[in-house]
Amino acid sequence: MRGNPQAKQRRMLEVLEQFRVIFKSLGSHYREVQKRTGISGAQLWVLARVAASPGSHVGEVARALAIHQSTASNLLKSLERLRLVARERRGADQRNVQLYATAKGRRLLRRAPQPLIGVLQQALTELPAPALADLQRSLGRVIAAMRVKRLAAARAVPLSEM
Repeated sequence: MRGNPQAKQRRMLEVLEQFRVIFKSLGSHYREVQKRTGISGAQLWVLARVAASPGSHVGEVARALAIHQSTASNLLKSLERLRLVARERRGADQRNVQLYATAKGRRLLRRAPQPLIGVLQQALTELPAPALADLQRSLGRVIAAMRVKRLAAARAVPLSEM
């Protein structure tokens, strides 16, 4: 293919079409989440994480979703205002705040579209480890070729917030 510019152009367009399918699927899923639950895809993922790990802390949620701790905190505050998540101090150390999904939050999760973590996130978890590693390397090359600015800031933004 190195010596065939037409074949390379065709391949590039096919890959571009694949990205379009991914982006369109993301948009459709997140619109359905918003329609059926009234919250964003990022909020749904946070709520699902808290429900799956009762008593977790903000930092644990941030690490689990690969987002900045302040982003996780803001998402949790919005969920708390909606009474979907509660912050409680349980146990001997009253300095630590634990997170819990409320009954209202658990009911919302039952009517939410699947997968709760998002369609791309779910697809990536289902890839075999070698395929995921190949994809990571390839996307790293694409990002480098794009000469992306503010890479660190982009890494911590939930997909549904883009």
